Amino acid sequence: MNRLSLFGKALFLLVATPALAAAQSAIPLENTVRDVQQYGFAIHILAMLLVGFGFLMVFAKRYGYGALTGTYLVVAAGIPVYVGLRSSGVLSAEAVDPHTIRALLLAEFAVASALIAAGAVLGRVRLHQYALLAIIMIPLYMINERLVLDGGLAVTKGFVDAAGSISIHAFGAYFGLGLAVAFTSRQQRAIEVGNDSASNRFSMIGSMVLWLFWPSFCCAVVPQAQFAATAVNTVLALCGATASTFVFSSIFGKGKVAIGDVANAALAGGVAIGATCNIVPAPFAFGIGLLAGAVCVIGYAVVQPRLQRMFGIVDTCGVHNLHGMPGLLGGLAVVLVVPGVAGAQFAGIAMTMVLALSGGVVAGYVLRATAIKQFAYEDAEEFHVAQEPETV
Repeated sequence: MNRLSLFGKALFLLVATPALAAAQSAIPLENTVRDVQQYGFAIHILAMLLVGFGFLMVFAKRYGYGALTGTYLVVAAGIPVYVGLRSSGVLSAEAVDPHTIRALLLAEFAVASALIAAGAVLGRVRLHQYALLAIIMIPLYMINERLVLDGGLAVTKGFVDAAGSISIHAFGAYFGLGLAVAFTSRQQRAIEVGNDSASNRFSMIGSMVLWLFWPSFCCAVVPQAQFAATAVNTVLALCGATASTFVFSSIFGKGKVAIGDVANAALAGGVAIGATCNIVPAPFAFGIGLLAGAVCVIGYAVVQPRLQRMFGIVDTCGVHNLHGMPGLLGGLAVVLVVPGVAGAQFAGIAMTMVLALSGGVVAGYVLRATAIKQFAYEDAEEFHVAQEPETV
């Protein structure tokens, strides 16, 4: 009986093994490898969204809980909205299966743009409004994606923006400025955003996490053959921005460096290189980084105070300096690199800015209708905050 049983098992394996091998070969190996790579990118970008953005925004010393929780809410609300809408194909050129890494990656890019926008009004909105911001903004982001990246109006066919200098960073920044125009009260304009050495050190953790994983952010959307060039170009651009940040922060600080400049402007190279990360030579990538870091520091030192003084725009995190102007720089650099796309590039940039600003203003008034935060840049209004010991 045992011999017959063993013979039966051997016969089954003899017959079944070729069939199992054939079934496995039906799934191309390159597809499996690509999925694993994309999963790695997706996790890296999630680290950027939660740890990177979250800690970068804790520089406000009395709003650390709010900054981190607001980050969670934007991510938690934004990803399902994008995945659901994209799977239906309602606002997009093509539907994407929600059970794919591609759907998750595209949703993460949309959420990155929403987090950028949230940074402009950080500390001046109630917690539930971070989730509402993502829910309102994601469909508008997708419309811009359809019109600009997918050439929905024909005038942007040929538009180049590999890793989102315009469609992700500039769109988020100018949507955020629109929010700030509509949402900021006169009383809030007079309140200073406080920081201290501890909050600034935590902010640097976020900056370094973003710097570390930025190559994955860019590589996730380019052809596999361009991974190496994209990764190297991204790191070189970040190095260039870090170097020029030190120089220009020292100039404006009369020999001393502002840690806020380092935390933010060192990342500007990653923003600016996004549009051309996979097609420029290495020296050009480093040069873009140098310019982006300089533009960002000048933005914090000169442009942001003037915007606040002239238009009453309070940009808490300075997203215009880090994501807006460097994003535009990256989008315009395409004209110098890719021949014959100037018209499509200018049209795409203009459409993105108009939709972002107008959408942000409308969203700001909608959010205002739901609540007004009484004490700006304070956790105590919405959290159980441990009391600091009194000093004698």
